[in-house]
Amino acid sequence: MTHARSSGPGGQNVNKVNSKVTVSWLVDDNNILDPEWTRRVKVRHQNRINQLGQLSLTSQQYRQQPRNLEDCLTKLRTLLLECQHPPKRRRETRPTLGSKKRRLESKRQQSSKKQSRGGRWD
Repeated sequence: MTHARSSGPGGQNVNKVNSKVTVSWLVDDNNILDPEWTRRVKVRHQNRINQLGQLSLTSQQYRQQPRNLEDCLTKLRTLLLECQHPPKRRRETRPTLGSKKRRLESKRQQSSKKQSRGGRWD
């Protein structure tokens, strides 16, 4: 966990106080989550995980450091809970009548556009 100065407006307070909080968590080096849960976290949030395997979250929403720390931990908790269960598989369904009509209409328009391009040479 690191602290830094927040960006943005705020007057003199911004230049003096380290209110921004960055929480880093080693995804692979944990005893809390089972391996499947860890794999889902790594797949779903790969853009937040750096090359060292750390999941990084930041918060600078509030002017107080403790509130930003609480916000980071809430984000981490939410992120982990949404990866707890495997994603539901989509049941395959047939295309709706409306989608079929839209597809055919689009094909007709494309066809007429291409036919109108043909020049008549005499």
